[in-house]
Amino acid sequence: MAQINDPDGTRLPIKLDATSNGEFAPVPLDGAACHANELAQAQASENARRLGISRRAFMLSATGAASTLLAFNTANAAARRTGGSFVLDSSAALDADAAADGLAGKEFIFDVQGHFVGRHGIGRTGLGDSDQFIQDIFLDSNTDMMVLSFIPSRREKELLAIQEADATRRIVEALDGSHRLLIHGRANPNQDGDIEGMAELAEYGVAAWKCYTQWGPDGRGFFLHDEAGTRLIEKARALGVRNICVHKGLPFSRISYEHSIASDIGIVAKRYPDVNFLVYHSGFIPGQPEGPYDPARGEGVDALIRSVEENGVPRNANVYAELGSTWRYNMRDPDSAAHIIGKLVKHIGEHNVLYGSDCIWYGSPQDQIQAFRTFQISDAFQEKYG
Repeated sequence: MAQINDPDGTRLPIKLDATSNGEFAPVPLDGAACHANELAQAQASENARRLGISRRAFMLSATGAASTLLAFNTANAAARRTGGSFVLDSSAALDADAAADGLAGKEFIFDVQGHFVGRHGIGRTGLGDSDQFIQDIFLDSNTDMMVLSFIPSRREKELLAIQEADATRRIVEALDGSHRLLIHGRANPNQDGDIEGMAELAEYGVAAWKCYTQWGPDGRGFFLHDEAGTRLIEKARALGVRNICVHKGLPFSRISYEHSIASDIGIVAKRYPDVNFLVYHSGFIPGQPEGPYDPARGEGVDALIRSVEENGVPRNANVYAELGSTWRYNMRDPDSAAHIIGKLVKHIGEHNVLYGSDCIWYGSPQDQIQAFRTFQISDAFQEKYG
C-alpha cells in the first residue's frame, strides 16, 4: 500500500504540516517550518544517493526518520529556534545502527487519546474505521497501550457507539491476550440523557468519562464548577469511575469560547480531591505559540497552570495535562514545544504530563513517538526558565 500511495518516496517519515484533527482550523506552516521540510527533502535525496538506495527505501528506513529530524534541527537553528532539539548522532542519517539506537526506546508508551469513526458514521465522514485504527496504532507504531476516546455529538448521531468501542477493545485483547485498549464513556452533562446514561456506560468497564465543556446541543457550553459540571462529577463519583477527561483548548470557534479555557480546572480539582481531571490538549490554542509561563495571559496552557496554582492544587496531584494534537502541532516550533513541556512539568508535575497522539486523525502516531523520544529542552532554556 505504501508503494502504491508514495512510489517515489516523496513523503517525509516525520510530518510537519498544517493538518488538523478536525477541531480547529488548519494553521499554515510558517517560513521556518517550510524550510525545515525543504531541507529534509533535499537531505533525503542526497543520503539515499550516498547509500545507493531508492528514495522510497530510504524514507521507510530508520535512517530516513533520523535524517529528517536532523534536517529539522539545522533549519530550526538557522531560524534561531533553539529552545529544544531532536537529539541524535549526526551519523544516524547514514548509519542504520546509529539511527536504530537513536530512535529506539524501552519505555512503556501509553497513549491516552485515540479516535476512530464507527461503521455507521463512515459514509458521512470518509474517516478510518476500527480496522484502520488497530493497524495504525498497534501494528504500525510502538504504542503499548491506548485509550479510545469520543468526540462530542448528539445522542442520536454518535460517530462511535460504545458497543463498537467495546468490540474493538475485545479484538485488541485477542491479538496477544493482553489489555492494551481502554475506553471512555462520552458524557456531556448539558445534554438531556447523558447523565442518566452514565450508569449503562459504566457497565462496559469504561476507564474514564470524556466531556467537552465548549460543546452543547444548543451551542452553549458549560464550566465544570457550575450546575451541569457538578452533576457530572457527582455522578462519576457515585459510579466509582473517578477519572474525568475534559477537552480544553483547541477551540471549535468563538461561540462559547470562554468554556474552552481551562480556568475551571483548579476549582473542581480543589473541590474534589478524590477525582482525577485529565485536561486534554492542556488548553493549547493553535496559532498562539507558547512562551514562558505568564499568569496574566488568561488563556492557553497558562490558564490551566494559573487555575491550578490559584486554587492551591499541588504538583503531581489530581490534575493531569495531556498533549494530544498539542505535541504534534508544536513539532513545527521547538521553542513553543519546549515552553509547553517545560512549564507543564514545572507547574503541573513531572508525573502528571500525559502523552497523547490524537490518532488516527493523523494516521499512525509512529512519527510523533520518534520525535518525542528524541526531543530535549535545551540547557539554556532549562537554566533560564527552571
